[in-house]
Amino acid sequence: MVYETFSAEETARLGRKIAEQIQPGSVCALSGDLGVGKTVFTQGIAQGLGIEESVCSPTFTILQEYEEGRMPFYHFDVYRIADPEEMMEIGYEDYFYGDGFTIVEWADLIPELLPERYLKIKIEKDPEKGFDYRRITVEDKVQSGAGDGERL
Repeated sequence: MVYETFSAEETARLGRKIAEQIQPGSVCALSGDLGVGKTVFTQGIAQGLGIEESVCSPTFTILQEYEEGRMPFYHFDVYRIADPEEMMEIGYEDYFYGDGFTIVEWADLIPELLPERYLKIKIEKDPEKGFDYRRITVEDKVQSGAGDGERL
């Protein structure tokens, strides 16, 4: 499914709408260039899960955990991950295969670690359609030979 948004608020609203469908144990692989709105979208997801705490990108900490919503929410930013081994040290599997919802910004940098089934979301700009325009592609992805378990 492809969505178009024309403001940061619309991008966050789409995140809130998608959050309504998220089930515990789901993983979202989020991709897009710097400044495209990944964090704004993630903030919308968090709001949709009932998280009132301020959500920001965990670029330097890799992971932020939020427990106050309708399920635990784990927000990874793997932009600074140089080697998948670093994800092993964090214990990513506990999050990816746990009872919460995990969103991974820059997930295209760690494709080998993604579970067999996940929600793939790509956010893109198109300057010809305006500064705040975003094309957001949402796809339920299944890859063979990856992890196991049910996902969104």
